[in-house]
Amino acid sequence: MLLFVLGVLVMVVGLAVSIALHEVGHLVPAKKFGVKVGQYMIGFGPTVFSRKKGETEYGVKALPLGGYISMSGMFPPGKTGGGARQSSTGFFNTLVQDARTASAETVDEGDESRTFYRLPVYKRVVIMLGGPFMNLLIAIVLFAVLLCGFGVQQASTTVGSVSTCVLPAGSTETSCPSDAPEAPAYAAGMLNGDRIVSIDGTTVTDGDQITSILQRSPGDTLDVVVDRDGTERTLQVTPALSERYVTTSSGAVATNPDGGSQTQEVGFVGIGFAYEKVREPVTAVLPAVGDNIAHVVDVIVTLPQRLVGVAQAAFGGAERDPNGPVSVVGVGRMAGEIASLDTIPVVDRISTLVGLLASLNVALFVFNLVPLMPLDGGHVAGALIEAIRRGFAKLFRRPDPGPVDTAKAIPVTFAIVILLGGMTVLLTYADIVNPIDIFG
Repeated sequence: MLLFVLGVLVMVVGLAVSIALHEVGHLVPAKKFGVKVGQYMIGFGPTVFSRKKGETEYGVKALPLGGYISMSGMFPPGKTGGGARQSSTGFFNTLVQDARTASAETVDEGDESRTFYRLPVYKRVVIMLGGPFMNLLIAIVLFAVLLCGFGVQQASTTVGSVSTCVLPAGSTETSCPSDAPEAPAYAAGMLNGDRIVSIDGTTVTDGDQITSILQRSPGDTLDVVVDRDGTERTLQVTPALSERYVTTSSGAVATNPDGGSQTQEVGFVGIGFAYEKVREPVTAVLPAVGDNIAHVVDVIVTLPQRLVGVAQAAFGGAERDPNGPVSVVGVGRMAGEIASLDTIPVVDRISTLVGLLASLNVALFVFNLVPLMPLDGGHVAGALIEAIRRGFAKLFRRPDPGPVDTAKAIPVTFAIVILLGGMTVLLTYADIVNPIDIFG
C-alpha cells in the first residue's frame, strides 16, 4: 500500500511540475514582451498559498486540475468600448460582455500599451505556444532519459522458449494434441538459450528482425546459424504457414472495424525470445516522441467513439480499451500499480513511471494545440485569423480591421468547458469503477 501511495505521489508531483513549467512557458515570453501579468497560479479554486513579487502574484490553488497566468487585456474591448452594452440581452451576450468587462478591469490606467491584445500577432502566438512547447520539451527530455539512460525492453536474438507444436491463433490448449504438427524450430533441434546469429547469410541483431524474416518466408527452408554454448551450428528450419494475431507497435492485438481480433497468415516456427534492456541512441528520441504524438492525435480524432466505449465500460461492464483516454485519477492509479508491482526490479518501475509522465506531457502538448477556446490553440487560431484579415485588408487597401474580437467566442468556450467537464466526470467515474488493466 505504501508503494502504491508513493507511486501516486510521484505522478502528482510530476504532473504539478509539468503544469507549472507549462505556465512558465507562457509567463516568460509574456513578461519579455512587456505584458502585465497579474497572477501565476497552479490549480484552480481557493488559493492555498501565494506570494507577490513585483507586479505578479505567484501561488497554488486547492484544485490541482491545471493552471493559468492572468495577463492584462486578454480580450479587446467591443466596438462600443469595454463596458456592457445595455441594448444586448440574452445569456450568451451577457457572457461576452462580462468577459470584456473582466478583461478591461485588468488594465490599469497608464498600462494600456501593456495589454495582450495590443501585441503583434507573432508575439501573441509565441506566448500562447510557449506552454505547449514547454510540455513538448519536457517530453523530449524524459524520453531521452528513458531510451538513452534506462533503455527499453527489446526481444533479443536469444531463444527464450521453443514450442513443440503449431497451434492456431486463439487456441486455449495447454498441451499439444496428438494431431498437431510439430513446430518447425522444435523439429530442427533448436533449444532454449540458443542465440541466433544469422538467417540465410543475413546477420540478425534483434528478435523483431528475426520475426520479420521468418514471417515472410513460409515454406522456404532457411539456414539458421545459432550459437550454442560458444559453438556455432547451422539448423535448417522451414517456417509453416500459420494464422497469427496482428499486433500493434505497443504489442496489443490489433482489431478489425467490427471489433474482432485481426489475424494474418504468416510464416511461423514456434519460438519466443528472451528480452533484454537496450539503450537506444539519441536519434531514437524524436521518432519515439513522434509516435506518441501520432497516438494522441488519433485518440483526439476518435474521441467521441472512444468516449462511447468508456461509457459502456463504466455503466455496462464492457472491457476498457488499454489505449483509450483516462482521467487524472486513472493516471494516478496506473502510477500506484506500477510502483507497487514487486515482481519487477525497482529500476524498471522507475523507468515505466518516467515513460508514463513523458506520454502525459505529449498529451498536454497535443491537446492544448486544439484550435478551440479556452485552449492555447484557440487563442493562436484567433491571432492567425487576425493576421489573415489584416493581410487581406492591406492587399486590397482597406482600413485596418483591428484585433479579432475573441470575446465573441466565449459562448463556444462555455460549451467546450461544459463538454470537457462532462468528459472529466465520465473518465473519472470509469477509472474508479472499471479501471484500465495495464497488465492486461
